[in-house]
Amino acid sequence: MKSLRTYSIPFTGLALGKHQFEFDVKDSFFEEFDYSLVKKADLKCVIDLEKQETMLILDFKINGTIALSCDKCLAEYPQTIAVAEQQIAKFSEEEIGEDDEIITLGKNDHEINVAGLLYEYVNVAVPFIASCGDEGNTPYCDKTVIDSLNKLSVNEQKDETPDPRWDALKKFK
Repeated sequence: MKSLRTYSIPFTGLALGKHQFEFDVKDSFFEEFDYSLVKKADLKCVIDLEKQETMLILDFKINGTIALSCDKCLAEYPQTIAVAEQQIAKFSEEEIGEDDEIITLGKNDHEINVAGLLYEYVNVAVPFIASCGDEGNTPYCDKTVIDSLNKLSVNEQKDETPDPRWDALKKFK
């Protein structure tokens, strides 16, 4: 968890207005999380921070590639992702608690750690069905697995003669 400290943004000394921060998100970032969907990544994160008197507005832009396993051929392939998200952090004396949209920062807080937000945004960007693309025609696709699946697939030959029981029901129309 010590390596996640590099993803902290100190906001106490910042002047009011817009500031930009850049982070490289690599494999070592995801190694800090035990059950991450993503294990390998090469991402660039640009955070535009707007400091106001009562809040911070963080605009995240994450671009790059992550390594996923294809659900069909099981080969590892690079998946391009582009994420644009916004997070609001509000300064408050009383502890309101965190919800999904607003982070509360107390009077003793002097920095905001964005590692959890980066992790969440990247994992949500992972496609539900991971596919390496055009079946068997990409350099990443495992053609032997695809050939084996095609051999084992059941091709049903439909009998074109209708069931005579349906003829009696058609008379009711």
